[in-house]
Amino acid sequence: MSKWISFRRAKPDARVGERHLVRFARDENGALAIEFVALALPFSMLVFAILESSISFAGQQVLVNTADSIARQFRTGQLKPADMNETKLRNLICADLKIIVASGCPGLEIDLRQFDTFEEAAKLRIKYTAGGDIDTTDFTVDPGPSLSKNTLRIFYRWPVMTDVMRKSMSNIGDGYTLQFATATWQNEPFDD
Repeated sequence: MSKWISFRRAKPDARVGERHLVRFARDENGALAIEFVALALPFSMLVFAILESSISFAGQQVLVNTADSIARQFRTGQLKPADMNETKLRNLICADLKIIVASGCPGLEIDLRQFDTFEEAAKLRIKYTAGGDIDTTDFTVDPGPSLSKNTLRIFYRWPVMTDVMRKSMSNIGDGYTLQFATATWQNEPFDD
C-alpha cells in the first residue's frame, strides 16, 4: 500500500500571487507587456471606430432604401397626396426604419414638397441652427398631384454609441450624427 502515492489538494498559498507579482516586477524582459499596453488602446479604438462606422453605414443604407420606397409609392399613385399627412408619412417611414432605430423613431425629421421645376428642387438646401442642429422650421409634408415634381428629404439624428468615438464622429452636437436621404421625382399620371 505504501507504493501508492496519494494526491492531496494543496492549500492555496496567498504568497504565490505575491511571488508572481514580485517576479514580474523584477523581470527586465517585459517588452511584451509594454508592447501590449502600448498597442491595446489604439487597437481597441480602431476596432470601435470600425464597428461604429459599419453600424452607422447600415443605418444610412436603410434610410436611403426607405426614401426610395416611399418616393416610388408616391410616384406611382399608391400613396395619394389627398390622403397623406405628416403623421401617416412618419408612421410609414418608421415602419421601414424599425429594424435599425429605436421605437417611435426619435430624431426623425421629414420634409416633402412639390415644385414647379426640377431646378427649383435642386436649390433646396439644408439649413442649420446656431447650435449646429438642422433647422426644421420650414419643413412640411405637401405632396403634389399627378405629374407634379416632388422632393422627399428624410433626416435622422443617429446616436453615436461608443463614448470614445462620440466626440470625433458626431457632426451635429450632443453625440449625434446626421443621417440624410433624399429622393426627387415626377409623379406618373394617376387619378388624384
